[in-house]
This record gives sequence, structure tokens and C-alpha cells, in this order.
Amino acid sequence: MTAIDYIAPHFPRLNLDELAQYFADERVWLKVSEDNHAEIKQILISAHYVLQTHDRLYIEISNHSEDPVNTQWTTVWENHELLAIYKPPLLPVSRTTRNLYGTLISLVRRHSPWTQAQLLHRLDTETSGLILLAKNSYADKKWKKKFERLMQGKIYHAWVFGKPDWQEITLECDISEREDSAIRSRMYVVEDDVSDFKNPKFSKTHFQVIRNEGDRSLIECRLFTGKKHQIRAHLAYLGYPIVGDKIYAFDGRYYLKRFQSPLTAEDFRMLGSEHHLLQAVRLELCIEKDSIQTIELK
Repeated sequence: MTAIDYIAPHFPRLNLDELAQYFADERVWLKVSEDNHAEIKQILISAHYVLQTHDRLYIEISNHSEDPVNTQWTTVWENHELLAIYKPPLLPVSRTTRNLYGTLISLVRRHSPWTQAQLLHRLDTETSGLILLAKNSYADKKWKKKFERLMQGKIYHAWVFGKPDWQEITLECDISEREDSAIRSRMYVVEDDVSDFKNPKFSKTHFQVIRNEGDRSLIECRLFTGKKHQIRAHLAYLGYPIVGDKIYAFDGRYYLKRFQSPLTAEDFRMLGSEHHLLQAVRLELCIEKDSIQTIELK
């Protein structure tokens, strides 16, 4: 494979002429050692240099900085087409306004054999746990068309403030953003006496208390639908927001405060965590007819 063909999937917004300019500007090179000695040399390469096994490619990108992220992702399970990855908290799954390369999908493409890996679904940046990827564009096209059949179940664990007065409960309702919300991305349970909901969509989650510890509880959450912020919005509506949730705990006070100044140690003490404590712990996949593949975090 040539160098330009290798890096193209990592820069999907650039065409080949733009990528070729990186090589013309001498911003792509290899680092090598001669005769296995300690001295490392940089060797500039052309766009059509044929990469060898174990070559490490370096690309200079000027005037670009990114927010730091947790890069400790790991592969939990795989077959010939799919990957189940553990995503740590505080790692966006794909490009954000600040992070182009410090993302889960970019890290997987750079540090695994699967340079054309694709996300099959998403997790919020602060949510940790299991996420399913296709290894290549062929598998992505195949399974995205069958995703509702493929994904038979998703289980999350959430630490919440308070002790529910129920052992288990199922919430079925429409949720939506609101025109008058100070937080544009926040989702609300649709109520009859409010008229400014943007685009209500049906949602359903089953909750079961696993245990109580002090003034917190660990809740198992089974998704039946996969709407934006569904678990977070449902638990907040029930009166048990997730620990560390800047949008749904404390009525979004700490999310809004971040626009004025960085959050302090005292703010995080009140929130209970620097990120919300929600984790995807189990995926139930129907890869073959009448057979369920269960993938769990240990």
C-alpha cells in the first residue's frame, strides 16, 4: 500500500490533491534506526512510497491543538467483521469542534489493523463502556442495514443520586428538546401542559435497582429504544439524576457555569465525579439466526 493510500482514510475531508500537498511540503516522514542502533533518523517520503511492515508514519499538522482525552480503549470481543470496544470516559467517539484526531474512531484506525473501521452506534463523550464497530466499509454497509436486528439488547449501569422508592420500573414516554431550554442539547420528557417541544420521539427504558450505597444507588438500565440522552433524561425525570451529569443534575447549573469559567474542585465535589457515571456494560447481538451473542464488561 502506498503512503497516500494509507493515510487517506484518516483524512476523509481531504481529497487526494490536498493530501499530496502534505508530501510536497515535506510534512510526511518515517522514523527509522540504522542497523538497530539507538540513533533514530527521519526520512522524508513521497506520496507513492510503498509502506513496509512495521513502518511508522508521521505527519505534521500545523496550527492545530486538541483537548486532552483518555486514550485507554481496548478490544473486548471481535469476529471477522465486528469489533466490540471498551471506550473510556472523556473520549469522544468521533470528530467534535475541538477534536479531529483525539477520538475513538481515529485511535482505532491508527492503532489497529482496521484502518477503515466504522462506528455502528454512538456513546456520549462522558459515557464509558461497550461500543460496536464494523471492521471495514463492507461490514459497515452490511450491518448498518440490519442494525435493529443485530442489536437485540443494550444494558447500562448508572450511579444516581438518591434511593428510589421502587425496585424496578419501566418508563415509556416521548422525549424532546425544548425551544425555551437554556441548554440546547438537553432532552425533556414531553408533558401535556408544555407546548414548545421541538421533535418528540417515543422512548422506553426499564430500570432496576442493583444496590444502594449511602446517598447513591446503582441502577441497571435496559434500553428498548435508543434516543439521544435517553437514560440520562429518564432518570432525571424520575428524580434520580446520574452522578456527575452536568446537564441533568442540579438543573444544568454546572454545564452552564463552564461557559463562564472552568469548574472548580468544589464543583466536582458537588457533582460527585468529573464525568457522569454511566457505563454500557452488556451488548446482546443476533449475528446468526436464533442465536444471541452476549458481550459483557468484566
